[in-house]
Amino acid sequence: MEGALTTRDRVGIQDFVLLDAHTSETAFLDNLKKRFSEDLIYTYIGTLLVSLNPYKELDIYSKKQMDIYMGVNFFELPPHIFALADNAYHTMLTEANNHFILISGESGAGKTEASKKILQYYAVSCPSTTLLDNVRDRMLLSNPVLEAFGNSKTLKNDNSSRFGKYMDIQFDIQGDAVGGHILSYLLEKSRVVHQNHGERNFHIFYQLVKGGEEDLLHQLGLESNCQHYSYLVQGECANVTSINDKNDWKTVRNALSVIDFDESDIQVSCCHTVCGNSFCDDIHSIAYCAILCTTTLYIILLYYYTVDHAIYARDALAKAIYGRTFTWLVNKINDSMENKDSSRKTVIGLLDIYGFEVFYVNSFEQFCINYCNEKLQQLFIQLTLKSEQEEYEQITHIGQGFQALVDFKWNSTS
Repeated sequence: MEGALTTRDRVGIQDFVLLDAHTSETAFLDNLKKRFSEDLIYTYIGTLLVSLNPYKELDIYSKKQMDIYMGVNFFELPPHIFALADNAYHTMLTEANNHFILISGESGAGKTEASKKILQYYAVSCPSTTLLDNVRDRMLLSNPVLEAFGNSKTLKNDNSSRFGKYMDIQFDIQGDAVGGHILSYLLEKSRVVHQNHGERNFHIFYQLVKGGEEDLLHQLGLESNCQHYSYLVQGECANVTSINDKNDWKTVRNALSVIDFDESDIQVSCCHTVCGNSFCDDIHSIAYCAILCTTTLYIILLYYYTVDHAIYARDALAKAIYGRTFTWLVNKINDSMENKDSSRKTVIGLLDIYGFEVFYVNSFEQFCINYCNEKLQQLFIQLTLKSEQEEYEQITHIGQGFQALVDFKWNSTS
């Protein structure tokens, strides 16, 4: 008993429901600090999971760890993202009903990594056949593609999601993963034309310029030097030591091939990426971009703009092209993961919502992103944390009533 209390005092309590001063913010944060100092990044609040980003690699996501958490009672083992994923999966099978996992937090909190760990867990824990392996491969490999086109380096995070993502993972009656569907929203298109100091554009631009094959770059009219393209160097950090753009390009190329992108699709996505980043400085470059993206060049209309109007029109075109490219990409991924069987399926939904951000320049687009984040956060608190609190208060009242009954009987006997 004494040893257990000493350990508890050192590493904290793994479920906040058991915290004595549960209503104290100081006690809550102190418990988190104790656990974080021992590399215990996960803590429960009932069936909710609180996660702290350690900003370093921890050996807690191996295949061995996955095996330990498979089919185990939720509270039987220490808190873990695998326990949450496993509980959602087995509850879905038992109840034959849809379940959803909501991942929220500020930018850089580790939401995207958490969603990847959940997908990896399902890829390992679900039954395996050739067909199912193919579906799982496409689900997993959709991540590096979406990250390349939808993530970037920000001040808080080297791989920050700049779009919201909701993913359905579809299971048949046996619990096999048989399909998936991705819904994206609020892509931060303004990043294509403007980045704050210390930040980068979307990863794909740097991957393509630095890692693209010589023939591909020649075909696209590109040079392997980011400094030649103004949209890539506004943040003055085109080169980041923690990011290997050349290797990441190879990963993206391989992923595109696995999820049913043929060479013509890859070429189209690269062409649209080039035009979306406005590598165009003059009328000849604009014509070249147009030729890349279509087999027929109808006409180029010339208008005389002021410099400000021309910059605005150029930026608007770049954002529109990139936004349409991203939508096309998501649709292609969905086509590759589509489940052709019309029989009834249950679903585990995975919502990776936007992280709240405050920039030096906050556009209306950023306002919409932050507003969406705040509304989802409030909904999360209302539907989950408050329900946990009400349940705890009910248990407390029952405990108090039971204690009062015991005291009454004791006094009566005395």
